[in-house]
Amino acid sequence: MNAEFQTINFRISDRVARISFNRPPLNVFNIAMMREINAALNDCIHRRELAAIIFEAAPGARAFSAGVAVEEHLPDRVFQMLDAFHSVFRTLQQLGKPVVAVVAGAALGGGCELIAASDIVIAGNNARFGQPEIKLGVFPPVGAILLPRIIGERRARELILTGELIDADEALRLGLVTYVVAPEALEAKTNEILGKLRELSAAALGMTRMALDLGGRSNFESMLTDVENLYLHELMKTEDAEEGVRAFMAKKKPEWRNK
Repeated sequence: MNAEFQTINFRISDRVARISFNRPPLNVFNIAMMREINAALNDCIHRRELAAIIFEAAPGARAFSAGVAVEEHLPDRVFQMLDAFHSVFRTLQQLGKPVVAVVAGAALGGGCELIAASDIVIAGNNARFGQPEIKLGVFPPVGAILLPRIIGERRARELILTGELIDADEALRLGLVTYVVAPEALEAKTNEILGKLRELSAAALGMTRMALDLGGRSNFESMLTDVENLYLHELMKTEDAEEGVRAFMAKKKPEWRNK
């Protein structure tokens, strides 16, 4: 099952599908990787026995994910990038399976957005979280929708507007993560949670997750479409959006033109 993927490891065992990000050292999502994640999720859609899906970093990586590759934000690729990335979230909603994220190291940008879309988040006490996109002259579309619902409007606005990073304890206090444990205890805590989910009906779990989505994210699709249009057709036409991305790639300070 792993042979078809180059940037992730994907395996199904004992009613759990594991998607391990395997693009070391920082598991930066490029278009190819996002398409592989979505392909793995699509493989899970008709597996009625699944009790959970896990997102985690493969051994050897220094981060859960440091976000989407900056070069994928350039004008000639940004449409494909956003389509590949948002397809992951659309498929997650279609799946109706509980999603567990296991976070060792940083979950930034797109990595943090994936955390926001997960149901249970287990973080090592060395984990860091944040949406630093504003420093590149852009914003996180999924984060702009989900974070206010999870951690509250005021704090979400501050994190997204400043690009501030927070540690695992602060993420726990805000409700972004469910548990914080020592890095060496991540596997044990994950197995504990999976043990609880495996005792339950996959059908009941799936319907329950769909019910939660209806209650909390019923307008996610329409909002995502609106945010995509703002991002692609207005933000990406500004000079500052292109300047921020190119300055980051050139490792220099951006010179904002404010237009």
